[in-house]
This record gives sequence, C-alpha cells and structure tokens, in this order.
Amino acid sequence: GRWAQERGELRVQGHKQGVEAVRRTIKYCGEHGISVLTLFAFSSENWQRPKTEVQALRKLLFTSLTKEAQSLKENNVRLRVIGDLTPFGAEMEGLIERTEKLTSKNQALEVVIAVNYGGRWDIVSACRRAAKMAVDGTLVPEEITEDALSRLTSLHPTADPDLVIRTANEMRISNFLLWQISYTELWVTDRCWPDFTEPCLHEAITAYANRDRRFGGLNQ
Repeated sequence: GRWAQERGELRVQGHKQGVEAVRRTIKYCGEHGISVLTLFAFSSENWQRPKTEVQALRKLLFTSLTKEAQSLKENNVRLRVIGDLTPFGAEMEGLIERTEKLTSKNQALEVVIAVNYGGRWDIVSACRRAAKMAVDGTLVPEEITEDALSRLTSLHPTADPDLVIRTANEMRISNFLLWQISYTELWVTDRCWPDFTEPCLHEAITAYANRDRRFGGLNQ
C-alpha cells in the first residue's frame, strides 16, 4: 500500500504488484532448494484498514488462488493456508480446501500463506486446544511442554522458520509467528514488497548463511 501511495496510486495497486513479487519469490525458492516459504498475506489486525481496501485484498487473494492453483500443482508446490478463515466465508474456505488438496502430494516446495493470522491468536488457540484436551482427559498439565504446545500451533508440522525477511525498513514483527520465531534470524530491507526481487532474496539468504546461530549457547 505504501509503495502505491508513494507513486500517487491507490493502495490496491500496490497489493496487485505484490502478487508479482510473490510469484518471483516462489520461483526463486523452487529453483534454489528452499523447502518452505511462509508469506504473511493478511493479518488479524488488517481488518482495521478501510473497508474498500479490505474488500480489495480479499478479492485479490481469491482471484490469485483461483489463477495459480494449477500452476502450483504443475510446479510441484504444495500450498498450506494458516489462520482463522471463518470471516472469509464458505466460498473462500472451499477454494482453499480444494487448492490444498490439489497440491497435497507436491514435494519441491511448501508455500504457507498466513491469512487472518496473528501470532497471539495462534498461541491462544493452541492453549485452548491444550485446555480442551486436559478437560477431555487426553492430556495432563504436566505433559504441556514447549514441544507439546508447538504441535498444537497452526504452523505444525512445518518446522520453525530459519529466516524472517522484513520489507519497507520496518523494525517490528507485527504479530507474525511469535511462538515460532524465538530464534529465527531477521533480515530487514528498505525495499517495499512490490520491489522485492530475486537479487534481494539472494542477498538475504547470503547474509543468513554467514550468521553464527548459537540458539543461546556457544559454538565451539
């Protein structure tokens, strides 16, 4: 949206250009052996934006999934969608379910789209599942470990991210995968998402490859 405003255009034009950045990024990941790509498409806080923008985002998400489903299948890309899809309605839920099923056996790359997702929502949802299991007698409180709670979050069984890329020079997490990124490496670029290109992603991955990941310990 900011990208479009800087050019005197409607914010939705920026979102449309953002779809092209998604295509570029998926293509790069598929060609360079990256196994999982998670994209934050719509946060649980985005409902606070103007109604016209929210409607445009929903329509763009629907049309993009409709157009790209067969391409994902043909390119061996598996799609997963995480988040609370209820507000998007039965038509959107059905489309997502069909696309996930269509691509479920693909193995080259897993693309996770976070839609109406929030990190706090995810943690609360996992806690509620754990509480219900405790009430049902299938889980005792002593068994609620970090690993057990991780298995109840929406990203499971996908592994925690190794790298988070933040565009537009934003120095905040914005409620993204709060549980899963406790030791994820961060990389920030001043480029807005529509301007994010393959060389940008290569730069980010190169920077990540030179990091010393200690996970709280010391490398010998």
